[in-house]
Amino acid sequence: MAENVKTNPVSGFLKKIKPEKKPKEVKRSRKEERERFKKRLSTLTPAEQKYLNRKRMFEKVWPFCRALLIIGLCFVILYPLLYMLSTAFRPRSEMNDPTIVWIPKTFTLSNIKEAAKAMDFWPTLGNTVFINVGCSILQVLSCAITGYGFGRFNFKGKSILFFFVILMILMPSQIILIPQYMFFRYFNPLGIYHALTGNYINLINNALTMYMPAFTANGIRAGLFIFLYRQTFRGLPKELEDAAYLDGCSPLRTFVQIMVPNAGSTFLTVFLLSVVWYWNDYYVSTSFFTDNSTIALQLKNLEASLTRIIFDNGNVQVNSRELIVWMEGGCLISITPMLIMYIFLQRYFTEGIARSGLTGM
Repeated sequence: MAENVKTNPVSGFLKKIKPEKKPKEVKRSRKEERERFKKRLSTLTPAEQKYLNRKRMFEKVWPFCRALLIIGLCFVILYPLLYMLSTAFRPRSEMNDPTIVWIPKTFTLSNIKEAAKAMDFWPTLGNTVFINVGCSILQVLSCAITGYGFGRFNFKGKSILFFFVILMILMPSQIILIPQYMFFRYFNPLGIYHALTGNYINLINNALTMYMPAFTANGIRAGLFIFLYRQTFRGLPKELEDAAYLDGCSPLRTFVQIMVPNAGSTFLTVFLLSVVWYWNDYYVSTSFFTDNSTIALQLKNLEASLTRIIFDNGNVQVNSRELIVWMEGGCLISITPMLIMYIFLQRYFTEGIARSGLTGM
């Protein structure tokens, strides 16, 4: 007896149907392409022939113009970095050699070592990371909560408050710097401290001048971060929240367990941008700190530090052109941590920018 073979209709339905492969086009030689183009021209009117010739000429010329444009833009953008790399490892004596343009005859690490010594690099790096990372983490959390409120809730005065967020993006920090300084110089919590003691709390030269704005979503570029979060949360499906509320989740729990995992790339993007801007900031830092050292402040004062620490000997004569090798060495070691961080996280960074919904207002 022949065995009955049972077939499963479901498995057959789920089988992938491979699309039929298109037949490969036969490659033609240039001579055959020209003859084909001439035959096509013979069937067209004179106006159509002129249009087709212009279009063909444009298609041939445009790739070269596009390549020149891209190469020119890349050179303008990369020129400072290439010059920094060429100069940082060059002995100062070769700065006056006209035969050397990009590649030095000898390489040295003394410029970077002496620049690091003048910047007191390792203690400065630790202090910068302490302020930088802490403020960035606080700003990521505070701006995320604020952006979630703007993106998913409706409340009175929402449009007016978001207008102030846009003002935070457009308004330069110099406008509010003096009021901020007075607020931290004569800090009076809830107006009670001065009433009880007759004095004020001086927070100048205290890390709280950087931590408090970050904690209240008012740190460096906080308006832009709130906008990024708002656009991201607005783009998430409403059904996610509805399902969480049906399961008994509160708004805070919904934010933590549902929204945050779905906006992970935006969190990373905001963290990276915040780290970079806090790392490069020296304007706000010089306003609130007089004896605190960060990478940006040390780089700003590097020339004076070199004169005081490295060239304290009066017999040493260093002109401004030779001084460039130490300045470029200091720039190189100051941006190296940011470059390393970006190299490892750039994929998530670009993904977060793409998902932030910047084009959908």
